[in-house]
Amino acid sequence: MAKPLTKSQLAASLADKAGLTKKQASEVLAILTELSYKHAKDTFTLPGIGKLVLVNRKARLGRNPKTGETIKIPAKKVVKFRVAKAAKDAILGSK
Repeated sequence: MAKPLTKSQLAASLADKAGLTKKQASEVLAILTELSYKHAKDTFTLPGIGKLVLVNRKARLGRNPKTGETIKIPAKKVVKFRVAKAAKDAILGSK
C-alpha cells in the first residue's frame, strides 16, 4: 500500500498544477482547513470530494469489553465526513 501524501507533498503538487508557489499553495490549504473548521456546524462541502457534517448521537448502552459490564454511554455531538458519490465512483470505479 502506498504512503499517504504529506502536507508539503500536497502543497507542492497543488503548486505545480495551479501554477502557484509552494508558499501560496500552503496558504490555500491552511485557509481551506480554517474554513472547514469554522463552517462544519452548518455542513461544509468540498464539491466532488465530500462534506463534513455535525451529527448528534443518542445516549446508549454499551459493554465494557474487559469485564462484560453494561455501561451508559452519554449523548454527544460528533463530526462525520460523508464521501461524495463522484469521489466513490472515481476511486472505486462505477458499477
